[in-house]
Amino acid sequence: MSHELQKPILRWGIIGTGLISSWFVSDMVVPRADATAKHIIQAIGSSSEEKGRAFAQKFGGDATPSIYGSYDAVYADPEVDIVYIGIPHAFHKDACLKAISHRKHVLCEKPFTLNEQEAQEVFDAAKKKGVFVMEAMWTRFMPLTEQLLRLVHQEKRIGDVHRVFCDFGMLMDLDSLPATSRLKDPALGAGTLLDIGVYSLTWGLLGLDEGIASAALTPQVFSAQSISEGIDVTTSIVLHYPQNGRQGILTSSMKAKSDPVFARIEGSKGTVFIEGIAPSLPRRFTVVFNDAAAERQIYDAPPKVGKGFFYEADAVANDIVAGRVENATMPWDETLRVLALMDGIRARGVGQASK
Repeated sequence: MSHELQKPILRWGIIGTGLISSWFVSDMVVPRADATAKHIIQAIGSSSEEKGRAFAQKFGGDATPSIYGSYDAVYADPEVDIVYIGIPHAFHKDACLKAISHRKHVLCEKPFTLNEQEAQEVFDAAKKKGVFVMEAMWTRFMPLTEQLLRLVHQEKRIGDVHRVFCDFGMLMDLDSLPATSRLKDPALGAGTLLDIGVYSLTWGLLGLDEGIASAALTPQVFSAQSISEGIDVTTSIVLHYPQNGRQGILTSSMKAKSDPVFARIEGSKGTVFIEGIAPSLPRRFTVVFNDAAAERQIYDAPPKVGKGFFYEADAVANDIVAGRVENATMPWDETLRVLALMDGIRARGVGQASK
């Protein structure tokens, strides 16, 4: 990595050419006045060179990346600084380990791996090689999210937090999908929890925890899942913090679409209502105070440029140039904590289904 006008330059190798990779690459090439780093699409790995070229032409803007008909060639490319892993989560661990073995930095889509044990393997490997690794939980890096957490936890605008609700529902026609679909195949980590429920869980933790430093306050977890053909089509989670009485009610479903106002954080002085296209992409939050005489306050996200993946990418670039191997907003321990919670939820769901 080099520098230009004090901005770090990061050369990306893209692993996978599916939907999430198309969003990420499109964001990397969009011009931005507020950019704190420069991103170059250096290489694209796909199942075929033809598919990779079509992907680059459609989403890569003016980028002229090397196109490879395999992922291994991307890991081996000496011009690549970091790989972005956007393939189904069942393959995340192996992809991370291969990238790390070539001393590449890694930004891997959520969920980082299928379970806590796999994630620990990746972090252990990264520690040995001294490379940067982060789970791509992009929502945590959005300016609107940062503003909301500052308002709730630092400024205490709504007083003491009592409860958080969040729902992420997507109406999915599973019957029309082949058994091999990543949304249906249990071997690929299919189900609402790993795919979209992780966002509901994340909003619960963001709202109930004072910050990453207080994450040691591990909540008690109660959950139920509706299992169909080996995957959860609906998941409901209750987080309970015995230390302070806070609770989170967090849900995900393939049976119904969530409301645009997808979450709320309730406090002793008021409530924050969070809205957007989906919990992954908040666009506005409104503070409504218990005091009827107090005027509600509305906070909007910055004018929309791209989708917002560049915020996490900028953070990664600045961490790497500073010599850090993990990020303070999404540190390794937080990835492990979230996966451990989901491991327990899935284990209970399987147990419930077998009764």
